[in-house]
Amino acid sequence: MFATVSLSAQAENELSIDSITAGAYNAEYISGINPVKGTDEYTQISLDGKRIERYSFKTGKLTGVLFDINNVKGLNVKGIDGYVISPDGKSILIETQTERIYRRSFVASYYIYHTGDATVKQLSAMGKQQIPTFSPDSKHIAFVRNNNIFVTDGEKETMVTHDGETNRIINGIPDWVNEEEFGTNCSLAWSADGRYLNWIRYDESGVRTYSLQLFQGMKPERKENADYPGDYAYKYPKAGQDNSIVSAWSYDIETGHTMPFQLPLAKDGYIPRILTIPAKKGTKPDIMICTMNRHQDSLRIYKAKPEDGVCQLIIEENVPGYVKEEVLENMLLTPEYILLPSDRDGFMHTYLYNYEGKLIRQIDKGEFETTGIYGFDEKSGTTYIQAAALTPSEREIYAIDKTGRMKMLSGKKGWNSAIFSDDMSCFVNTWSDADTPYLYSIIDNKGKSKRTIADNSRLTEKLGKHTLGTKSFFQFETSEGVKLNGWMVKPANFNPQKKYPVIMFQYSGPGSQQVVNRWSIGSMGNGALYDLYLAQEGFIVVCVDGRGTGGRGAAFEKCTFLNLGVLESRDQVETAIWLAGQNYVDKDRIGIWGWSFGGFNTLMSMSEGRDVFKAGVAVAPPTNWKFYDTIYTERYMHTPSENPSGYSTNPIERAPNLHGALLICHGLADDNVHPQNTFEYSEALVQNNKDFQEIIYTNRNHSIYGGNTRNHLLRQIALFLKKNL
Repeated sequence: MFATVSLSAQAENELSIDSITAGAYNAEYISGINPVKGTDEYTQISLDGKRIERYSFKTGKLTGVLFDINNVKGLNVKGIDGYVISPDGKSILIETQTERIYRRSFVASYYIYHTGDATVKQLSAMGKQQIPTFSPDSKHIAFVRNNNIFVTDGEKETMVTHDGETNRIINGIPDWVNEEEFGTNCSLAWSADGRYLNWIRYDESGVRTYSLQLFQGMKPERKENADYPGDYAYKYPKAGQDNSIVSAWSYDIETGHTMPFQLPLAKDGYIPRILTIPAKKGTKPDIMICTMNRHQDSLRIYKAKPEDGVCQLIIEENVPGYVKEEVLENMLLTPEYILLPSDRDGFMHTYLYNYEGKLIRQIDKGEFETTGIYGFDEKSGTTYIQAAALTPSEREIYAIDKTGRMKMLSGKKGWNSAIFSDDMSCFVNTWSDADTPYLYSIIDNKGKSKRTIADNSRLTEKLGKHTLGTKSFFQFETSEGVKLNGWMVKPANFNPQKKYPVIMFQYSGPGSQQVVNRWSIGSMGNGALYDLYLAQEGFIVVCVDGRGTGGRGAAFEKCTFLNLGVLESRDQVETAIWLAGQNYVDKDRIGIWGWSFGGFNTLMSMSEGRDVFKAGVAVAPPTNWKFYDTIYTERYMHTPSENPSGYSTNPIERAPNLHGALLICHGLADDNVHPQNTFEYSEALVQNNKDFQEIIYTNRNHSIYGGNTRNHLLRQIALFLKKNL
């Protein structure tokens, strides 16, 4: 007697691109977790997005509902997009009707909810707002609208700046390039006493404009472009071109007086951060201002006085190559100390300074990367960090005492991240690995696990009904003696006696990591579901982090400095050669693909000179670094006039050497990597008589999504690789 399986049952057991892109296998997230100041409690948005709930770290129990959208009159919205609680806990800013602008920026309608009497009112009736920020004394809220800064006490609205103008002057929020490459959407900070509002002003009048063409399209439909296309024009400085001229300013709430900070800064310099120093009572409420030179190899940190604009240099960080963006992202300020990340000893570690600029000590040491700073207990001297201390592909949570002794607090191998309580007694730990979606648990500061909050069991059960391929990690050595880390997805019915076609995915950008033991693994994340789909279709999928990627120290990461694409493409070719030597790989059927920098490196690898790739797909690829923005490009390449040889090595120049079938995809409204890159590259292919295919997505940005777009894109990638491998 033989068992039979119906075709419908088989189909049900298989992954589909439609279901993946529709979110059928999306993990559940706990969003909006915020520690409550001065307590061991935290707040979060409920899973249905309708309440702001308060929980105890210690017990995990619900201790109260701060806001319920169903119990508030005058607030007719479907859900809470975000929230900000005032320092005194008496008011909550409710974010609704959010409209995205760029990667981090957005406008929204905000409402002020008073917890005492449960009343709600608009933050402002004059239009949507950006970055509303409570003063430390909770008496005022600053926000930006139409490039100008406003302050309100909840009743009276005062206009602080008057010169804001589209594509000319911006106050309090960064311009496109500063937002994108310095990782922030906010350029204002209150003094600790709430008297002074301080901000960065961007004069982008001298920056050249880039225009994106927009059509009627669908989902969303732009009816205004039904007959004639429209343009979206914005300031975008390309490598070597003029940036915004930046300056820092202060506003006195009591007197209404505005004045500039006396900040030593070259005309082409940057102000990537302006920050509140959480001063203790009785101390001067100074502001911290960070500046960088155009090469970004020198970071200067100033303690600035908002009452007179005087700036005192307290720390100067100079490192070979460039100061990594993570230094700014992970820097932590306490009332007494600055915790400054630095790779000055070859690995990213934490250094403790006081506000006079004196180095107290290096907190952590060793041949590993510290990747996050969570908190510092000024009484005990204990520091809480995230680090890749065991392996570059994983993250752990550690407590480090003042002697430098490290204790691991997270118990599970894989990827751990933490949100600590305000009193640092415990934390919400988010853990996952390549095979397990996110698990949220409470762990105390001794490393004892208290309870599980959420475990994505429904998703695990759902995926368990499918016969999926296997994920594994590996390491190999190139012909140049370089050890590289990778992951591999094999079909569920893998037969080592069979020869399989291989699809290589990679990103390869400076400091990035794709070879990670976490649920976001894979070309499209979600536990490598898209890659598992490709494995289902008969492919082995491989990803290798080549030279220039992160987690392995400054020498490995910065070796691509001034020559982006040379070593990165060489390592992908070496990967293909190594794979070709495996007895289960069909050496004549190896493909490669990538998105953004990964698209750039796909093109570089396919034209490296060694004919190892039969096919490739490049999505939204930079094709000549002179087309990309100043801050990112010059951090790694300097300017075209300073580094002509580095810029001359690019996919356009390599077009005559292209080997293999090629598909290029690009969004026509890509504000990040402009479609100019694809158009100029495709022209080079045409003139060099190279065959290729090209798909342009109407009105889509760098992420290429909306309506059915992402589903269509991933299907085209799969179909192209099936056809050509």
